[in-house]
Amino acid sequence: MTEHPDPSGRPELPAQPDRPLRRLDARSLRGLAHPLRMQIFELLNLDGPATATRLAERLGENTGTVSWHLRHLAEHGFIEEETGRGTKRERWWRRIPVRNELNTDEFRDDPDSRGAVSLYTHQLVQHYFNRVTSYLSEDWEGDWLGAGTIADWTNLRLTPAQLRALNDDLVEVVNRHTPAPDAEPAPEALPIVVQLQAFPRKTRGTA
Repeated sequence: MTEHPDPSGRPELPAQPDRPLRRLDARSLRGLAHPLRMQIFELLNLDGPATATRLAERLGENTGTVSWHLRHLAEHGFIEEETGRGTKRERWWRRIPVRNELNTDEFRDDPDSRGAVSLYTHQLVQHYFNRVTSYLSEDWEGDWLGAGTIADWTNLRLTPAQLRALNDDLVEVVNRHTPAPDAEPAPEALPIVVQLQAFPRKTRGTA
């Protein structure tokens, strides 16, 4: 899975020249697997660079606490200071343009990392849920009414290979609609979030 907010829980995307791939190891995972750090990383990913003060206001946290977590994220290579902007007292931070990939199977036999993996994945799902509820609570007008969708399909019965093929096909569709980094978006275009969860469900007894 690739991490949210990019991401860091999604199927792996093909390599992109402008977005090198970084596989998370145990140390970097533990550096990200904290509820507040994941919230900070989410905001920097979705809304762009920000200062500790601005992030603290949005998160309802103390500026000093947010600053500490920002430095922690920078130490583990998730974000960096935006040079040439701000002052020594008001530093701007941005996420590093890297796709962070997490393969949870690699930590299956590592008891020291199991807690971090669990916290990270559960927090990631919470981020997905929050994005959907935010969308549903907002007022949309004109052509945006009905343009989004929330759907699920529960009548599939697939093998592991077929499920992987389905995920690959869905990712290819998203890639076809993803503009090149240097493409100029249409004036009416807005940022779009596509979330994908495709997973097996163990059969439950009815007795």
